[in-house]
Amino acid sequence: MREAMLYENMENKKVQCHLCAHRCVIKDQKRGICGVRENQGGRLQTLVYARAIARHVDPVEKKPLFHFQPGSRTYSIATVGCNFHCLFCQNADIAQMPREIKRIMGEEFTPEQVVLAARQTGCRSISYTYTEPTVFFEYAYETAKQAHALGLKNIFVTNGYMTPEALNIINPYLDAANVDLKAHSDDFYKSQCGANLAPVLNSLQKLKAMGVWLEVTTLVIPTINDSDRELKEIAQFIKQLGPETPWHVSRFHPTFRLTSVPRTPVETVKRAREIGLRAGLHYVYTGNVPGDEGEKTLCHQCGKVLIDRIGFSTAHYSIRDGSCPDCETPVAGVEI
Repeated sequence: MREAMLYENMENKKVQCHLCAHRCVIKDQKRGICGVRENQGGRLQTLVYARAIARHVDPVEKKPLFHFQPGSRTYSIATVGCNFHCLFCQNADIAQMPREIKRIMGEEFTPEQVVLAARQTGCRSISYTYTEPTVFFEYAYETAKQAHALGLKNIFVTNGYMTPEALNIINPYLDAANVDLKAHSDDFYKSQCGANLAPVLNSLQKLKAMGVWLEVTTLVIPTINDSDRELKEIAQFIKQLGPETPWHVSRFHPTFRLTSVPRTPVETVKRAREIGLRAGLHYVYTGNVPGDEGEKTLCHQCGKVLIDRIGFSTAHYSIRDGSCPDCETPVAGVEI
């Protein structure tokens, strides 16, 4: 255990956590919504510091990040826990473990060990992913600082529910983020995730303003967030962030507590991509549809294929000096 960051003491040994937008008020001997931060006698403790439940070497495209060091590998780590309880959680076995089975598992794996492993495996970045990195913020923060000192980049794959205070602290060490914008409806966030929409929108705007490379993912779920209106609203919001912001529209597969909804038709994901492109976004990608045209990076000016992908592998790369080789239009991204 380690004392948590970003909390304040209240009367009767209560504390208020200021790490995520829930801003939980936690009584003595109780835990926050995430299930991994516990009030022990008026001191908030993180129960997952350096307790990795998962660690893997991944292609950076799997995060998914298509415009950040494309073709590179990233060292991915996670602890248990999440501040959402999405009915369609794809990693529920570890994300929901503290809430579902009241256990906190994981092997000791210090920030120093994470950074060493990343370097030994030839990774150019470290990704805080699989579960919500906000809930293991102290672990991610210490790792990110050490990673930066040795020239590694840091990536958050996140639901975007952190507070502005948390973003200000991680800002010097955070290079890229893929944020789930699950819908553009507060009702969706309340009924499906146990959260609210506004903090996610605020985080997206703040990340963009901070200069963090940003990509957005939406899991398109039949009958729940797949209407033209919903998809247009998401696309229009992303365009306000900047038309160069990539949008990944991904295919839903029944899982966790949302097994009665069928998998998303491929045609729906393609329709979502077309809605994004018509809204003026430069880069819209289809996810969980192997071999689809929507996996490719195209020049938004002339349509040339700049990066051809098969799944998460780069099959062909033709960007020259950060630009399209045919029309010389710049391609947005980092080390692209």
